[in-house]
Amino acid sequence: MDATASEDRPAFRVFGAGSMGTACAMVLARNGHPVRLVCRSEDAAKAIAKTRTNERHLPGVELPSGVDVTSGTPGGGGPVMLAVPSRHLRTYAETLRAVVTAETPVVSVIKGIEEETLCRPSEILADVLGTTRFCVLGGPSHAEEIARRQPTTVVAASGDADFAEDVQAAFSNPDFRVYTNDDPLGVELAGALKNVVGLAAGINDGHGFGDNAKAALLTRAIVEMRRFGEALGAKAETFSGLAGVGDLIATCVSVHGRNRAVGERIGRGEKLADITASTNSVAEGVTTARSVAALAERHGVDMPIVQEVCAVLFEGKPPGEAATDLMTRPPRPEGAGR
Repeated sequence: MDATASEDRPAFRVFGAGSMGTACAMVLARNGHPVRLVCRSEDAAKAIAKTRTNERHLPGVELPSGVDVTSGTPGGGGPVMLAVPSRHLRTYAETLRAVVTAETPVVSVIKGIEEETLCRPSEILADVLGTTRFCVLGGPSHAEEIARRQPTTVVAASGDADFAEDVQAAFSNPDFRVYTNDDPLGVELAGALKNVVGLAAGINDGHGFGDNAKAALLTRAIVEMRRFGEALGAKAETFSGLAGVGDLIATCVSVHGRNRAVGERIGRGEKLADITASTNSVAEGVTTARSVAALAERHGVDMPIVQEVCAVLFEGKPPGEAATDLMTRPPRPEGAGR
């Protein structure tokens, strides 16, 4: 995965031509890696290949020449990146059995928890493909900014330090800084949790609450995220880093935040079903909210913000009532984990 390697090395296969998959393919190609960007449909692949832009997801940004656009399930011995919605990962992984082995290096930018099984992406890949070499990229990284070469910093997390460093070397450039981390569990959980909080932040904005409320929401959300992560075996410090605080801030304040945008519409009174039917983008936090709530119950973790998000999303609870219930919880001292 060395960016200085010869051009005849196997291509980096990026499965998933949404905004993040496309942006990551651009980073790799700019670093000199041959890349195959794999679309779900042949028509989509032909359209992107013809215009050299992904007009649906990243309009106006031209693909580097090193990106070959295709569809299907191309083989090859190179590493794989997966950038598909979490709710489709298990089905999609099944189609890759013939071209991705247990030893294939896999990089994931998938953020979510499977609703039916409560599995993280790494667990799904281990189950379906037997994946043993896994690295997750996380952090404040909106694809719209990555594609336009805006400064971005992320973390590459793997239980295999050498693999994390390989990923760091493959992606790093003056626009895209990569740190390493040995807590892929924490980075996966942080990536899922921040999307749920992003919905809450959007509900805050849409309902007309102010900066005081939003700042408190984010601060208390980090406590919930860390408490949840530790209960499942992750490291507390991961939630104070790029995958935790960093990604949470980006998700909750940016105009690019899909979950924040969906939450904002809910806060204005729109119905979730109508919002879902009117957008092409995926707000991972909607399905992840139920998964996180179920895991929290299983592990006995108190997560009042997540619980109120679920009540607003799925039970029709008015946002104002949810806010009141959060504000009138029993008083307690502030402190780590409280």
